Order: sequence, then structure tokens, then C-alpha cells
Amino acid sequence: MIHTAPAIHFRFGLTPLEMVRPWGGEHPELHWFALTDGWYCIDLGGHEVLRYSERTVQELRNDSDAGPPNPYVDYYVVRLWEDVIALVAEAMEPVPQDLLDVAADISPDWAWLDTPEAEAALTWHSAGYLHTSYLRIAPHVRCWRTIVGEDDAVTVTWEHRADPEGVIEFAGPQTGRVTMPTSEFLAAVTELDRALFAAMDQRISELEEAAPPPGVQLDMEQLRRQHRDRATWLQRARDRDPGTDWDVVRSGARTLLGPRAAEED
Repeated sequence: MIHTAPAIHFRFGLTPLEMVRPWGGEHPELHWFALTDGWYCIDLGGHEVLRYSERTVQELRNDSDAGPPNPYVDYYVVRLWEDVIALVAEAMEPVPQDLLDVAADISPDWAWLDTPEAEAALTWHSAGYLHTSYLRIAPHVRCWRTIVGEDDAVTVTWEHRADPEGVIEFAGPQTGRVTMPTSEFLAAVTELDRALFAAMDQRISELEEAAPPPGVQLDMEQLRRQHRDRATWLQRARDRDPGTDWDVVRSGARTLLGPRAAEED
């Protein structure tokens, strides 16, 4: 039997509990966000997006006593989860055919005009990005959905930008584009959600059985409340209808693209 890898897969690992650093100075505390400290990666079409090059891994290790635990982005996993949830909430409206070129443009040459139509177009286009600006040098990852006949698909593109300081670089192709059935994209999001909450439930249970580190504030009731609330975010995102006014977006896009839009017309 031949097993093919999924077009997209979100992977992560949590930092061992005893190594998680509390937040705060004089009054350190542990909360749900801090407890997701770890690493993550996105597998796209056989490529590992958010994997650093070997040279960058070595430089980061030289700059830090601990260094990164592996070649992947080392940050709070909840950030990846929150931003993927935002894509489900904001970027799953099928894009009309006449706006596909704009949707696929990862860096449009906007005119940056201040009109309601321009704002609507910018808001729509921005919703398709996976937010990575919290990283030192971040690849641009963008997605959009199309429905043509019976084909319902999500396309994901990425583009790595050069680090002006020459330190951060990522492994794999500089740019890429992968198209998959929408059901496969949503299944990958659901798996990320399920895996993170299973890992965090186990982590919270461990904290309930043991005393918090000396001097660290830990509100277990609040931790459980936030855990239960966040467990509803994905379904709420899937139920949300952004209600995009495509006529307004078209008008705004034409204005923002200026001469380019006129040439294409």
C-alpha cells in the first residue's frame, strides 16, 4: 500500500514543563500562553516551512547558552494556533475568479489610499496572511480558497525574505505554492487543535498534581477556564461568516492597484 504525505501538516513540541520560564519580574506567573512554550513547523507539499538552515541553527546556538532545541521556530505554540484559527475565521470565504490574481499576490504594489473601499480591500487581503511578524525574520505565508464547479480548494504560498543582517535563513525553497482540497486544509487545522489541547490538558493535569515552582503564581481555576474557552475557538471560527462585500473589495483593489489595474482591465 502506498501512503502519500498530506499536503499540509502542522507539527509542534512543548518545552519540558520543568524548563518553562514564568512571565513577570518581581511577581512571576505561569498562565496558559506561557505554558505553550515550544517549537513548531509547517509541512507544505513535502517542504518544512519555518525550519532554519543548519548555518542559522549553529549561529543561534552560539548566541545563546541554551540555543534552539531543534532547527524549527522556537516560540509559544499558541501563536501558531491562534493565527491558524484566524485564517479559518477570516480567509475561508471563496474568492471570486476576478480577484484571484490579487489574492495570489503576496506583495501587491498598493497605492495606499485612504478610502472606505481601499480599507475594505486591504482588510480582505491582510486576512489571508498567517501572521509571523513576531519572529525576527519571518517568511510570508498566505492562503486563499476557491470553488470552481465541484472543486473546493485552498492554496497556500510562502516566500522567505532575506535577513539584512545575514543571520536568519530558512531551509528549503525560497518560494512555494501548494493547492489542496479545503477539507484537507481544515483537517490539518483540526489535528493541530486536537493535538495542542491534548498536550495542554496533560500539562495542566501535571500542574494540578504538583505544587507550582517556588515563588511562582499559578491560578489553576483560571488556567482550566481559559483551557475550556480556547477549546471552543476553532468551532467558532468555522461558524463565522466574514460577510465580505466583494463589490466594495473590487472597487478598493482597483483604486489601490492604480495603473496596474487599469492595464489589466
